[in-house]
Amino acid sequence: MMTTPKRTPLYDLHVELGGKMVDFAGWEMPVQYPLGIMGEHKQCRGKAALFDVSHMGQVILRGENVGEKLEALCPQAYATLKEGKARYGFFTNAEGGIMDDLIVSNAGDHYFVVVNAALRHQDIPHMRDNLDGVEVTEIFDRALVAVQGPKAEDVVGELCPAARDLKFMETTVADINGVECRISRLGYTGEDGYEISIPEDKAIEITRAFLAHEECEPAGLGARDSLRLEAGLCLYGNDIDQSTSPVEASLAWAMQKRRKEEG
Repeated sequence: MMTTPKRTPLYDLHVELGGKMVDFAGWEMPVQYPLGIMGEHKQCRGKAALFDVSHMGQVILRGENVGEKLEALCPQAYATLKEGKARYGFFTNAEGGIMDDLIVSNAGDHYFVVVNAALRHQDIPHMRDNLDGVEVTEIFDRALVAVQGPKAEDVVGELCPAARDLKFMETTVADINGVECRISRLGYTGEDGYEISIPEDKAIEITRAFLAHEECEPAGLGARDSLRLEAGLCLYGNDIDQSTSPVEASLAWAMQKRRKEEG
């Protein structure tokens, strides 16, 4: 049965900016803008590019010992993850294959998890079935945008001075134009940058404010793929899947020492 692709809170803005829309993981997403994939790629490497990543799954985990319980699903150290810190990781299956990769952040009174769009239907039930005593809540009322590139700090910091104080793989909640947003200094392009979770009713307004900066241009899925490929970052379904172990994928760096020594 054919299903209509879903739209992110930024859909109308993509169309207005000349985005070429395609179906990606069940979402209508811009593959490129008039600048073109190569132009957007170079924009991100030289200045700053803004990507809509709202199709990815945003999840809140609440309960006792969430980090410790996550370690039963992921070979990463989440029990010792300090408040305000984020860490890359992956779910593994019984054979040691990678089910999906993800970013986990310790937000203080909860953990904030971002999973891939194509596998949110798998990952969220997986957490609900295996994290005993943990409340797993998928967020549907927030957009997620990534501002990436050597000028990303200027673009985001101009509107949110607190963003300048974040180090790589740190996260905080701060106001942007009077709107409370979660800002994390990370990304998947090989560049410095941020991912910003924004209430959906303010998403276009704040995205326009970022794009108003002379160093920032919109970029689509095409450049996102070429950038991560150039940086040597794995894409689930292309470079890693359920039959690939973290060691085979050269991702042993993301596993905690205890797991590598003790299994």
